[in-house]
Amino acid sequence: MVGKSSLQTGCLDQQRQALLAGLKYAAISSLFPHQIYFMSSSTAQKYLIVVTGPTAVGKTALCIQLAQHLNTEIVSSDARQLYQGMAIGTAQPTPEEVKAVPHHLVDFLPIQATYNAGMFAQDALATLETLFKEHDHVLMTGGSGLYIQAVCQGLDAMPPVDQKTRAMLNARCQQEGLGVLVSELAIKDPAYYAIVDRANPQRIIRALEVCFSTGKAYSSFRKQQPATRPFTVIKIGLARDREELYQRIDLRVEQMMEQGLLEEAKTLYPYRDLAALQTIGYRELFGYFAGDYAEKEAMRLLQRNTRRYAKRQLTWFGRDETIHWFHPDDRAAILKHVQEMAV
Repeated sequence: MVGKSSLQTGCLDQQRQALLAGLKYAAISSLFPHQIYFMSSSTAQKYLIVVTGPTAVGKTALCIQLAQHLNTEIVSSDARQLYQGMAIGTAQPTPEEVKAVPHHLVDFLPIQATYNAGMFAQDALATLETLFKEHDHVLMTGGSGLYIQAVCQGLDAMPPVDQKTRAMLNARCQQEGLGVLVSELAIKDPAYYAIVDRANPQRIIRALEVCFSTGKAYSSFRKQQPATRPFTVIKIGLARDREELYQRIDLRVEQMMEQGLLEEAKTLYPYRDLAALQTIGYRELFGYFAGDYAEKEAMRLLQRNTRRYAKRQLTWFGRDETIHWFHPDDRAAILKHVQEMAV
């Protein structure tokens, strides 16, 4: 593990304080000095404010401040934060942050559970129905594009899949490794390959089973009309300069290691084959535990793979023309946009 003393001295400590500023919420008066409070009405139009963007960009900090300003609550749309026992590796909101603003669909699902975007949409829509009884505005935040799409637009109707094909692909994943299937997806459906989370076996296998069963690219079926929702969606994207984002990612990984990520991963290692744990932050450490490489190399891989994941997130969200983009520090502009859209 990287020693704490090396991370808390000199210039690096100053860089961390600057680059990680905003990861913890600040006083609400510093966010919106001229506040306009939103009052709830049971008959008013309801608005779902989606705040998204790449990992480590600063979504949680902004959403806590925005939720306090709007007197509302937060629904997570992170495909990994919903699992129990993965608080550090998935950057779940801290107890202090949850105390400041209630969070929903976080830390509620056993890692053994089967879960997908369709199930998430059902849970999220049910949660929103309850929250909208008390609030005219609700925040949803996370970086899982498919989960956000499932809630805001619904999922595409997919053709039936031969169960033998699914079993064959799962067996190949176990025997040949996920990398072989990822390479095959790059050939059969380069469009989806460009945006999919390549560390997620469920998504890779789902796409390939459609390709094998239909002879067509999985992405060719992802074009249905949006579902009707009883609320208006306002999408806000957060972005930073690429180099700044990558520095924040590297420093966040170091911070996670300080917080106990290595120990958390050790407790999860016996369950390493579960789908929930086929994710960045644990895969790299599992390789270290298995003796495939040294701890320093695991750290390097974790940082590199997280940067690559952030790049894929930006590619996914960049295709959504309904997202309005802001720098996380441009808080006045973000609030102004919300006020203008929520009329």
